[in-house]
Amino acid sequence: PLETAWTVGVSDPVTASRLALHGGAPVRGPDKPWPVWPVFDDAERRALNETLESGAWWYGERVATFERAFAAFQGAVHCVSCTSGTTAGEIAIQALDIAPGDEVIIPPYTFIATATCVARMGGTPVFVDVDDAWNLNADLIDAAITPRTRAIMPVHFGGRICDMDRINEIAARRGLTVIEDACHAWGSTYRDQGAGTLGKAGIFSFQVSKNITAGEGGAIVTDDADFAEVCRSISHCGRGSDSAWYGHVRVGTNARLTEFQAAVLNAQLGRLEEQTRRRERNGD
Repeated sequence: PLETAWTVGVSDPVTASRLALHGGAPVRGPDKPWPVWPVFDDAERRALNETLESGAWWYGERVATFERAFAAFQGAVHCVSCTSGTTAGEIAIQALDIAPGDEVIIPPYTFIATATCVARMGGTPVFVDVDDAWNLNADLIDAAITPRTRAIMPVHFGGRICDMDRINEIAARRGLTVIEDACHAWGSTYRDQGAGTLGKAGIFSFQVSKNITAGEGGAIVTDDADFAEVCRSISHCGRGSDSAWYGHVRVGTNARLTEFQAAVLNAQLGRLEEQTRRRERNGD
């Protein structure tokens, strides 16, 4: 059964009885190559062309449209877009006023940016091991908390949500803030709540390997209007929503998404639900 499973649909019984490794016909080859990524079609072409010809390339309505749509997709009130998931993490950590000596609990099984976004903002990442789902083990968090601990950053690895009931209970009891690293969790839900809405905020990535992509890009989602305002300000050169154009109310950076990226992401988001359901069917 293993050998024939590798060569389903091959009519030659001799070829069909052998693994491709031993001379059988491969399932994938020049006539049927592996699918390529990213997936795109005329929706992205039209969106890019329209943006190009509009002459409006800078941080405008396409960005705002994507932010509204992605917030709604995740079930959040606010979305602040930015240049990458890494940047999203740095902005969220800065918005918490993490200072040198402050500690943030993270899992050791994750992309390096989960740790470096803490370190680059002056904090200290503290590793707490993972459970059998490869997610932050809630049973080990309490023992890692010190007087310097300020936040917990669980990573929803592979789209599987961490034990947020336990993590939120620990955070509330110990006076900590929860920032979700949801860079793998577009569309994931937990008790009918979307990833990124289960703690203070959640960060997302739209890098080229991700389920929707504009090559690069990121976002922070939150239901906290004040936190969203601070994140927006940090990403927008420190401007305040009520300040003059050259009035900068905090130390920020330029992490703005372009209209071209937003145009692509709007098209990508339009097919995400169908692609997600197809992945679930394939996984089943």
